[in-house]
Amino acid sequence: MSTPRRNPFRGFFDIMSEMNRLQHQWMSRRESKPAEQIRTAATAWVPPADIFARRGDLVICCELAGLTRADVDVTIANGVLTISGVRQRKPDEENNITYYTQERFHGPFRRSMVLPEGIGKNNITAHFDNGLLEIVLKNGAAEAPQHIDIETRNQA
Repeated sequence: MSTPRRNPFRGFFDIMSEMNRLQHQWMSRRESKPAEQIRTAATAWVPPADIFARRGDLVICCELAGLTRADVDVTIANGVLTISGVRQRKPDEENNITYYTQERFHGPFRRSMVLPEGIGKNNITAHFDNGLLEIVLKNGAAEAPQHIDIETRNQA
């Protein structure tokens, strides 16, 4: 029987930003924005990502269709890896257009992930090709949890 692996991505979603957004939305009482224009967790643009282990390395593949390398930023600070950027509308999309349906998201995005211990800038490589960002954390795949025996003490 194989032991389930610990999920090292518990901090992948930026909880504080979402909490601040919800507080701001509640305080402003949605002002005059129609419901379809309010950014919520359900409507925010979060690029899809695959996260997997490959030969001991942790790999993050993030789909960023329509973006260029210049539109994307990858940073590390205090053990947190952040992928951020902006998908801009083309100038001709902003004027004189009536949308009948709009399924592509535009604007800023950010995903943050708490890195496994011991992973620093020197252990990370990033490649961008045809709208796919691949980040490799060398030797970053989580080890399986190890079982610790619990002893009992004789009480007299």
